[in-house]
Amino acid sequence: MTAIVQNLVTSGVFELDGGSWDVDNNVWIVGDGSEVIVIDAAHDADAIADVVGDRTVRAIVCTHAHNDHVNAAPALADRTGAPILLHPADRVVWDLTHPDRAPDGDLADGQVITVAGTDLTVLHTPGHAPGAICLHSPDLAVLFTGDTLFHGGPGATGRSYSDYPTIVKSIRDRLFPLPDATIVRTGHGEATTIGKEKAASADWPDA
Repeated sequence: MTAIVQNLVTSGVFELDGGSWDVDNNVWIVGDGSEVIVIDAAHDADAIADVVGDRTVRAIVCTHAHNDHVNAAPALADRTGAPILLHPADRVVWDLTHPDRAPDGDLADGQVITVAGTDLTVLHTPGHAPGAICLHSPDLAVLFTGDTLFHGGPGATGRSYSDYPTIVKSIRDRLFPLPDATIVRTGHGEATTIGKEKAASADWPDA
């Protein structure tokens, strides 16, 4: 049986470099009737736990450590017993939000996370943040991109720990080789496909 993908939108504040912005975040829950993973525990642990219900949470996977993607992760971990997984290159960003609570495990490029019989492969895609990752499931024809790739182009790179040439290289080298029909499930906003964004990338500013 193939896993299903559920979406919960939570709202809160993104804070970095002394600024704050109201944001809506996509929380992705992947699994079946008995077990799930949560991708980006944003803002509201109670709301996420309500969607999870009595299913076992195998992991809380962080696409990166900006506060709006991880601020509910410790509370959700405490409630469910699930480990928080983060790429170690993003620990410097994580510590801005949770200086007294370390992640429970590291994510590595090429690592495979399996839930409900479905494999998701970790792709390290720095640029928006140094430890940003995407999760690709060929079985579901889905790519979870966090804030690396959106409907309309790359994620923001105007703040600390981000770099535009790096994010463009990550997208072109790691994401665009995936099948054009791959559905891109983003950290904010609407879905897109690899094919649509690849076609539009000719208009991106030079890296």
